[in-house]
Amino acid sequence: MVRAVTLIRSDALSDVAEYAYAATAPAAARLVFLAGSCPLEKDGATAAIGDYAGQAAKCVENMRVALAAAGADLDDVISTRVLVASTRQADLVTAWEVVRDAFGEHDVPSTLMGVTVLGYHEQLVEVEAVAAVLDD
Repeated sequence: MVRAVTLIRSDALSDVAEYAYAATAPAAARLVFLAGSCPLEKDGATAAIGDYAGQAAKCVENMRVALAAAGADLDDVISTRVLVASTRQADLVTAWEVVRDAFGEHDVPSTLMGVTVLGYHEQLVEVEAVAAVLDD
């Protein structure tokens, strides 16, 4: 399958980051803008209360569902933003590692941010994404 997303790396930047620094998609690509994926069960209850990794996993699971509804999957994602309600870097890293591992070799440009609070009761993690798809 031909993908729209091309990940870009630069030898002039540090290789410490666990993601590509940029990504492109051709003009013919259809962009899919996802709302922040939250760790919510279908009934609206917050999943994995108190568990950064568990909430990140639920966010990725819900993101996969939203992407599928738009005719896309994780390999079509062109960028992400991972929001973590914590001031502790270790909590951010815990959530990030789950998201990073879900993407595997498709290490899209990403931003990891600590925030004060998120929108749902007991929510600790949210993942935003943009995807690009080439329709037939």
